[in-house]
Amino acid sequence: MNSVLISGKPTSVYSFAHENNFEESDFYKHYSTFESLEKSIFAIFAKETIHLLHKTEAYKDYSSKDKLLSFYFTFFELLTANRSYVLMQLKDIKSDFSKLSVLKKLHTEFIHFVNGISLEKIDFKNDKINKIQDKTISESYWIQLLMVMKFWIDDESSNFEKTDVFIEKSIKASFDIQQIAPVKSVIDLAKFLWKEKGTSL
Repeated sequence: MNSVLISGKPTSVYSFAHENNFEESDFYKHYSTFESLEKSIFAIFAKETIHLLHKTEAYKDYSSKDKLLSFYFTFFELLTANRSYVLMQLKDIKSDFSKLSVLKKLHTEFIHFVNGISLEKIDFKNDKINKIQDKTISESYWIQLLMVMKFWIDDESSNFEKTDVFIEKSIKASFDIQQIAPVKSVIDLAKFLWKEKGTSL
């Protein structure tokens, strides 16, 4: 990150290795290209976030909502600590934000995290439908993370206070929308009406 910020992206792995006093072959033990390395940096932000969360003893007893909030706040602290690099990598972001290949490994890490925090879901008693539900919920949170990242990039408030407010409001809204009890009531009502209709025929 320092090399890219100070001198720009290296012209070759050879020149990068030579300038930093290591063998070119050592680079290829870990990454095939600079692009692969760049993707891994964003994934490392997520991994370090999760590592820091698990170091907090109380974290395991958090609700799924608080775990997600904790992820967001910690993740954006790490991004802020590396803001110059992140902005440089995402400077061309516009409508194709969700398709940026540099975020591919971050996407994998984040989806894995979301799937592991026991979000409340409806059991449809059908594996295919349940899998579709799982994917829909996790991908909707990924889109939400991208929205917050875009907000953070544009945020000019001191200490990015507006981003913190946006995180709280967006997470609250997403959990309010996802309330299972009302949905279950509707499903129960539909089942009842279907049964009654079938009985009266």
